[in-house]
Amino acid sequence: MSKVVTIQGRAVPVVGDDIDTDRIIPARYLKEITFSRMGNYPFYDERFNADRSLKNHPFNKPEYQGASILLGNVNFGCGSSREHAPQALVRWGIKALVAESFAEIFAQNCVMLGTPAVIASKEDVAQLQKLAQEAPQTEFTLDLASMTVKAGSLSVPIRLADTRRKALMEGTWDSTGLLLANADKTKAVAQQLGYLS
Repeated sequence: MSKVVTIQGRAVPVVGDDIDTDRIIPARYLKEITFSRMGNYPFYDERFNADRSLKNHPFNKPEYQGASILLGNVNFGCGSSREHAPQALVRWGIKALVAESFAEIFAQNCVMLGTPAVIASKEDVAQLQKLAQEAPQTEFTLDLASMTVKAGSLSVPIRLADTRRKALMEGTWDSTGLLLANADKTKAVAQQLGYLS
């Protein structure tokens, strides 16, 4: 099982309220049979013109390539409950998100991928975004033990529901890992069930 306690890396600011799941990944890419290519599609229509030339979007900028923390604003991930939205972000390289607020289903889908979606105040998010814009090489550290995000001289408090924090820190977010770790116990119980023998 994979415990998630700290996430370190550079941050990419995606400024704007109510960035919905259709903007994160357009519906036409939901037809993929697996999630393996989802990392090609985040913010696709906001990143590319019809002729595939680049638009001005932070996910296109060289200074944010390899960033692992996304900085958003109010109601990030609203809209449909599609799991593809956090899948696309995670497969692009995002390992944690910090925003003023999240749509609940989106935040839970993030946790199911081992990706913290934590909340900070409007003022603190603005400071983090400003730092990422002015000094994109800055290393950020999101720490679920201390419930802070630190970057440069900044240290801001974050919030996350206790159940989600516990699942991430203990590794119980990883349902496949839990099953594999308890395979012997599962087999023992199955053998005791008459209808399975």
